[in-house]
Amino acid sequence: MTTPAPRPGILDIAPYVGGEAVLPGVAEPARLASNEGALGASPRAVAAYQALADRLHRYPDGGAEALRAALGRRHGLDPARITVGAGSDELIALLVRAYAGPGDEVLHSRHGFLMYAIAATTAGARPVAAPERNLTADVDALVAHATERTKLVFLANPNNPTGTYLVRDEVRRLRRDLPGQALLVIDAAYAEFVARNDYSAGDDLVDETDNVVMIRTFSKIYGLAALRLGWAYGPPPVIDVLNRVRGPFNVGAAAQAAGIAALEDQAHVDAARSHNDIWRAWFTDQVKTLGLGVQPSVGNFVLVSFAARAGANADAAERFLKSRGILVRKMGSYGLPDTLRISIGLEAEMHAVVAALTAFLEQAA
Repeated sequence: MTTPAPRPGILDIAPYVGGEAVLPGVAEPARLASNEGALGASPRAVAAYQALADRLHRYPDGGAEALRAALGRRHGLDPARITVGAGSDELIALLVRAYAGPGDEVLHSRHGFLMYAIAATTAGARPVAAPERNLTADVDALVAHATERTKLVFLANPNNPTGTYLVRDEVRRLRRDLPGQALLVIDAAYAEFVARNDYSAGDDLVDETDNVVMIRTFSKIYGLAALRLGWAYGPPPVIDVLNRVRGPFNVGAAAQAAGIAALEDQAHVDAARSHNDIWRAWFTDQVKTLGLGVQPSVGNFVLVSFAARAGANADAAERFLKSRGILVRKMGSYGLPDTLRISIGLEAEMHAVVAALTAFLEQAA
């Protein structure tokens, strides 16, 4: 007997590896590798999740009617133009599967989320990376790399792992100058952390055009990463397509209930945003004081560069932080080998990171 061969290109995919969560010998490491919500989930979301413990034998609502209605109320959107997924990762995969295949291209910025290229390759399409400018998506470069074969353009805004963003007018220019057949997908996973007058998560552009989709997640500010819950807002024909290709019960009942409760607890969201604003600014200043490079970020993480420090490098720093019980994310897979992405955690965790980085640099001097 012979082992079945996968489709061409599948074995060329480097599997996505998430941030580490376990550290041998450390019962409760500081988990700052995955951009998880520092304050955790809303107590109301936890209660809603627990309330379904005796109903696990029932299928969830396949249309997520109540959750879509709650999203519509919270964001002022038409629920009929919303669909939900098992995290925004599933929505990315569904969009590529529905709109791209062999001979097509999927465009993204150089340091965009790794799942864009993985999803494209899985579908048999060719991922195309456009250069960035100052670790920020470059509209001119994206437009220059678009061709008649470009079926989707993914824009992470804000971008992970750089923490940078494009202003509303630049995103609008991108849509204007891209080929008409290219579906622009605005991945706004970190939108709730952004408090800038020139920023838009993309729902306004969805309303103005027929070839833009916005995708969002409950994994970040809402603290529901374990439940895998995301959503998309788009033109009715695109939402119809997504509903045709997704699984009939792709989001569990507990996840839907927790999502609804999280949306209703705006005070928890406000507290999470305020916490992030305070400690992101504090941590950024501390990193600068240490003489390390730091990319200005609007997300719940900071990209720290060791490129300018002789005798110190990101790999060694990551090992040292582990020795102090702190998990952060190396960025070599994103083409940024001299950097570490460090999530904003609790106050004690951020002080611990600064103390560990200080000790590491003193040791490396």
